[in-house]
Amino acid sequence: MSDESRPSPGAASTAAVIPAAGRGVRLGPGAPKALRALNGTPMLIHAVRAMAASNAVSLVIVVAPPEGATEVKSMLDAHALPERTDFVVVPGGATRQESVKLGLDALPPGYETVLVHDAARPLVPVDTVDAVIDAVREGAPAVVPALPLADTVKEVAPATAPGAPEPVVATPDRARLRAVQTPQGFDRATLVRAHETVTNDVTDDASMVEQLGLRVVVVPGHEEAFKVTRPLDLVLAEAVLARRRLNDGF
Repeated sequence: MSDESRPSPGAASTAAVIPAAGRGVRLGPGAPKALRALNGTPMLIHAVRAMAASNAVSLVIVVAPPEGATEVKSMLDAHALPERTDFVVVPGGATRQESVKLGLDALPPGYETVLVHDAARPLVPVDTVDAVIDAVREGAPAVVPALPLADTVKEVAPATAPGAPEPVVATPDRARLRAVQTPQGFDRATLVRAHETVTNDVTDDASMVEQLGLRVVVVPGHEEAFKVTRPLDLVLAEAVLARRRLNDGF
């Protein structure tokens, strides 16, 4: 979509930033993880469509591998995406945190709610996306979708030697633990401040907001919003898509 036809954001407009610059080494050699095919369509396209499925999202910023921005732009142009949503591609950085910051830097004025979504979570349902957005609009500075843990979790100390057994030091109360997913949602000013203030590398944006001492809340996640990181995850994702085609006709 050209700049001239770009939707004019209102106070309630939401933008999504998708960092997709990682190599995804756990999936093995080949294309970057976000560009791997899932049911014949790049995983990134599935993730972009998942964000654009929300009527509240009018802009998606894709942060591409630094050397692959042109390829990603061509990929987006080649696939059917909602006309009501604008799509922008920017080159990413060396880390996920740098890439999200570059996506934020490309965000035009007028978008007060920002989602940050992993390209490796291509199947998140739109109801989860909307639940995150609604919680931000209701006043939470940061919102994460999450699921209760099914497994008991052990805290361990470092092994004494490579490959040696790891000693267990604690068993956290599973009832108080959650497995965090994306999209994570933020008040724009809060997220910008976090990226300007927190300099240590982190695994998710909500933890940056936590370091500011601000409130982060959890909304229910969804089992289909799992992260595709290993070959078995691709098999599971294909099975989810096959079930959706059977049930929904696509």
